[in-house]
Amino acid sequence: MVERLIIIGSGPAGLSAAIYASREGFSPLVIGGYNPGGQLLLTTIVENFPGFPEGVDGTALVGKMRAQAQKFGTRFIDENATAVDFSSKPFKVAAGDKTYEAECIIVASGANAKWLGIESEKAFIGHGVSNCATCDGPFYKGKDLVIVGGGDTAMEDAMFLTRFANSVTVVHRKEELRASRIMQERAKANPKIKFIFNTVIDEIKGDKSVNAVKLRNVVTNDVTEMAVGGVFVAIGYSPNTEIFKGKLKLDETGYIIPIDEIKTGIDGVFVAGDVADRVFRQAVTASGSGVKAAIEARAYLSSL
Repeated sequence: MVERLIIIGSGPAGLSAAIYASREGFSPLVIGGYNPGGQLLLTTIVENFPGFPEGVDGTALVGKMRAQAQKFGTRFIDENATAVDFSSKPFKVAAGDKTYEAECIIVASGANAKWLGIESEKAFIGHGVSNCATCDGPFYKGKDLVIVGGGDTAMEDAMFLTRFANSVTVVHRKEELRASRIMQERAKANPKIKFIFNTVIDEIKGDKSVNAVKLRNVVTNDVTEMAVGGVFVAIGYSPNTEIFKGKLKLDETGYIIPIDEIKTGIDGVFVAGDVADRVFRQAVTASGSGVKAAIEARAYLSSL
């Protein structure tokens, strides 16, 4: 059986695409991955998604979107896509022990934030540890925060967090920041931002939420403890594009290079969400691009 439309990924981009495509009667097949839902599953309360003035649990929001897509005829396979073939039509996507064929594909496989990788970090994700200052900053009013990273994103996030926090300490493992000169100057000029260099976080401590971090100087190995109300990790993202290497055009960091935002250069293969978005990385922008991809897919399928 050749599917009309396969959507790879089931975060806000993939689910929004599925809602629109299924309402049009295309009955898409979503290959959702082993952990369907994307980055929203790491967020306890989402306050900036339109339509939820009191906020909504990230997992609940994904569940509502999935149920909405299913209502209109979307089918789901909770397996990881392991290989694709876009060289001829129908397109092929391998998942589990099967290979699926489709006339049209929307790639919405998302991106994963890079974490510190320490055991104590996992326990506090969503409870004092975050990778999204824009999403979670307002929850930290009046607190002393730590942000880990040395690039432009870390500087931007640090400055954003000063709108709410009492102080923000940038912890960087090297002697110098890698952020652009102008971003460094702006951050260093902010009286709420402090810097600790040649240092890593060895442990995040707390009860129900974060209340301290153990810092280790990588030069001297001296360990100190610092009281904090939250830890933000800003060391980059990894797009989920391993299976698209050599199949789609990727930039030097692995993101899909879009044409006109949601086209890939292959007729009938579209892209949506964080897998092609290095800048915004918000649930609502991912959702919007999923809608655009679905509308383009509809036009493509109607033309066949």
